[in-house]
Amino acid sequence: MNTVEIINKKKYGKELSYEEIEHIVNGYVNDSIPDYQISSWLMAVYFQGLNSDETSALTDLMVKSGETIDLSFLNTTVVDKHSTGGVGDKVSLIVAPIITSLGIPFAKMSGRGLGHTGGTVDKLEAIKGFHTELPLQRFKDQVKELGIALVGQSGNLVPADKKIYALRDVTGTVDSIPLIASSIMSKKIASGADAIVLDIKVGNGAFMKTEEEAKKLAETMVAIGKKLNRETVAVLTNMDQPLGSEIGNGNEVLEAVKLLRDQEYRQDLYDVSVEIAAQMVFLAGKATTEEQARKLVKEVIQSGEAYEKFVTFIEAQDGKMDSIHEMEAKQSIDVTAEQAGYIASIETQQIGEAAMLLGAGRKTKDDQIDHQVGITFHVKTGDKLQAGDKLATIHTNMEDNDAVIKKIKDAITLSDHPVQVKSSVIGIVN
Repeated sequence: MNTVEIINKKKYGKELSYEEIEHIVNGYVNDSIPDYQISSWLMAVYFQGLNSDETSALTDLMVKSGETIDLSFLNTTVVDKHSTGGVGDKVSLIVAPIITSLGIPFAKMSGRGLGHTGGTVDKLEAIKGFHTELPLQRFKDQVKELGIALVGQSGNLVPADKKIYALRDVTGTVDSIPLIASSIMSKKIASGADAIVLDIKVGNGAFMKTEEEAKKLAETMVAIGKKLNRETVAVLTNMDQPLGSEIGNGNEVLEAVKLLRDQEYRQDLYDVSVEIAAQMVFLAGKATTEEQARKLVKEVIQSGEAYEKFVTFIEAQDGKMDSIHEMEAKQSIDVTAEQAGYIASIETQQIGEAAMLLGAGRKTKDDQIDHQVGITFHVKTGDKLQAGDKLATIHTNMEDNDAVIKKIKDAITLSDHPVQVKSSVIGIVN
């Protein structure tokens, strides 16, 4: 099969066969096709797109490029979730013990944060002693015994995606919906998921800035799921402001604990967590309606069962729960409003970047995380402020925090008049 002919075929917008995509994927993995030809193919895909059959084929072939995790020994529907990334997104920490409390296994491989978005693995590593790397057999045994395990992505899962993503990153082809969709779905399927709930973040703090873009991505991924026999649903959630109050690592763990243990929470974080968990419960067949699923989710939060499961999970992976109260930075500095008004908008990405400047995130994959630092964000869109009111509190180990403070202040726009507030759960695609 001729690689140049395949590149030209896609360049002119023609549909590729399964075998032609197989030639591209396998050729890149086994090094028989060079980077420059794959770069050319990716750019052709970027401009011409892939239809549903092509995107599903690419996903399937990336799954088949490496090992897969077989969780069929659990003899039940395994439901996984994926978030497209946002600021203050600690939903996995909340959802995992909720659904496990309802008899649904949660066997998840999570990523690390990069740029202004956080990663679940980084948050868990703020807990002293917690191991995010487990041998595969221990991972499986823990899921079988406790119903829950959460580790970092490891092993030889979807090597094609790893190679292709690295190339997309340096060739300007990251923001291609079929390439994004196949990358995400291949990892979920290879990790053993029978059903998948996608949390598609929408807004200025998300990768997808508009509802139109987010819906297109959601529809693409749901279509892949159906073609590859995975029940899939996507929930569009608002990322025009940080989710909850905390942005960082240790402080986000504490916020998740407060919701599960004390039922103290920001409404947006609660609403998104309940909806994602409820969709997982519904897909797992533990409820006959979505409304019944939401009711079950709320009950295990209120009863404390979800918090007890969270503690069991942390301790099973050698984490010390007492250490979550020791995660304090050297100093805390309040950032206050300079004038009165209503919060009209928040540039959420800037808030995430401010946390990154403190050391809570990474500019490059090799940067080290400071788990103690972060931001407590005190306000929400629509809030009425007086001059001197607290906008945020930064928790810092740095001496000079002027750039962080300026970034936070610059991210907030005030209005003289009340503003309409967007719902935290925007819509569902299934």
